[in-house]
Amino acid sequence: MSQTHEKRPDLSVVIPVYNEKESLPELYRQLTDVLQGEGYAYELIFVDDGSRDGSDQVLESLAETDERVRVIQFQKNYGKSAALSVGFGAAAGDIVATMDADLQDDPREIPALIRKLNEGGYDLVSGWKKKRRDPISKRWPSKIFNWVTSRISGVRIHDINCGLKVYRNFVVKNLHPYGELHRFLPVLAHLDGFTVGEKEVVHHPRKYGSSKFGVSRFTSGFFDLLTVMFLSRYLKKPLHLFGILGILSFIGGFVIGAYLTVLRLTGHWIGNRPLLFLGILLMIMGVQFVSIGLLGEMITASQTRKQTYVIRRMLNLEQTVLPPQTP
Repeated sequence: MSQTHEKRPDLSVVIPVYNEKESLPELYRQLTDVLQGEGYAYELIFVDDGSRDGSDQVLESLAETDERVRVIQFQKNYGKSAALSVGFGAAAGDIVATMDADLQDDPREIPALIRKLNEGGYDLVSGWKKKRRDPISKRWPSKIFNWVTSRISGVRIHDINCGLKVYRNFVVKNLHPYGELHRFLPVLAHLDGFTVGEKEVVHHPRKYGSSKFGVSRFTSGFFDLLTVMFLSRYLKKPLHLFGILGILSFIGGFVIGAYLTVLRLTGHWIGNRPLLFLGILLMIMGVQFVSIGLLGEMITASQTRKQTYVIRRMLNLEQTVLPPQTP
């Protein structure tokens, strides 16, 4: 099935790649078999996140033989969030799918996810790896992480961080993940008012290479969740958070100070009482919290977040479809 650059694709598949040389040819074959069989006009957007194992050469070969393959190569490893962000910016399809390049996600699940998206009227449908083919050292921490994230964010799905997802195009154009926030894309979409669904998908054992999973993901994941909740609720109004904390702290210190003042006026010595120092500390903290909130308001009003990744080369893709970058 031929496809030219002038024809807008029905589907864009965005695939971050980091040292997956062995998996790429098989992944490409599976994707083309499934998507051609379903009759989609599609594009495959591979974002090479600074691979050093020869993945770039494999992708170059695929792009030379198939114009539906678009390749974006980063100068160095910037992380999965940056890869997804630039892939989202390049995606032209009405529906955008994401998946990992390690063959653990099954391309045959994409049509079923799209049907779920359309039939349920969702803006985003996330895969649920109910039978996950990973070591127990990854499965149980992931279950705990997903449970905590679901309860805090209000997104009632089982697998927040599944790489296999489908989105409507206008959703990805409003998502700008950075750092490690790719783990929370359903949460970010939900907080922006988009409807999020879920469908069970097949998960395969890793066939090639090694997992990029590390223990540090647990602690960083918790901090990233706090970041998501803060940015979604207080990014444009930081004084609402820090101001409340400051007022409560100052009132607590003021009440303690008033109580100690009454004691002093009635003849009691308060100079060596720990309560005095607590009252002073709370009032100082109250002033500091309010000051931080005001500074946050000033920064919010004067600056916007900028992307900080450098693209080395692109194949079968025009520079103009991407958001502006900073050197």
